[in-house]
Amino acid sequence: MSSMPQVRVLPTPDEVSAAAAAEIIRVLAAAIAARGVAHWATTGGSAAPPVYRLLGSPPLRQAIDWDCVHVWWGDDRFVPVDHPLSNVLPLEQILLDSGGDDSDIGATTSDVGEAGLGVHIPAANLHPIPMSAAIQHGTGVVGAAAAYAAALAELAPVNEDRLPAFDLVWLGVGPDGHILSVFPGSAVWDAGTNVAPVPAPTHVEPHVERVTIHPRLLAAAGEVLVVTTGAGKAANVAKAWTGDDVRELPLRAARLPNAVWLLDEAAAAELTLP
Repeated sequence: MSSMPQVRVLPTPDEVSAAAAAEIIRVLAAAIAARGVAHWATTGGSAAPPVYRLLGSPPLRQAIDWDCVHVWWGDDRFVPVDHPLSNVLPLEQILLDSGGDDSDIGATTSDVGEAGLGVHIPAANLHPIPMSAAIQHGTGVVGAAAAYAAALAELAPVNEDRLPAFDLVWLGVGPDGHILSVFPGSAVWDAGTNVAPVPAPTHVEPHVERVTIHPRLLAAAGEVLVVTTGAGKAANVAKAWTGDDVRELPLRAARLPNAVWLLDEAAAAELTLP
């Protein structure tokens, strides 16, 4: 891994969120200007809500035509989309004007009890991993993964290797250094598909089955945006820059030339860049 990401260290988590929101808008705007459409794979976890609030507020909400944005998810838990553990719910509750009318897009904001910021993204442009349908039909995480892979193959842009190529993939970092739902020692690395089912992890919460895109899609993306804050992430952030074993520490898979890492000073405290 000779080519390194761009790393930006900011003093506080709030400044990291602001930088992340601005970077998301910059990348989506460039894609829309170039092709009339942008494909964004978003994340969940604690990093998402503050960024969604910034994206849905002036001046960023007026900076792009949201009707031209397609939203995908890099991973999700095997729960209905209106469940508190769903990675879809924060975007729906905070950013959007309302949910879609599809069972795999989820409840409207009025249904979940919080008024969204009113950004309109067409329901047809929202592509959650179809957990609700898999639960309803009893096909499990294997069925959800297969259906999501089919949706990617049909609707996502591809690169010269025919891999789905998002304009932007936004990643958080787990307490064990996982990205997406790819945990240390994960069997996902051996999957031959672009989307894989993941057994419920026993070492981190929540202990729920998941579905994730394969990390090979990171190199195919226009940009990978890694956003993490806090002293609890410092050791793994530093370790990610030494060694190349992605199975041991999946965060190393985001050490790519097309990546931008946004860290606060606490998360970067042990990091020594080459």
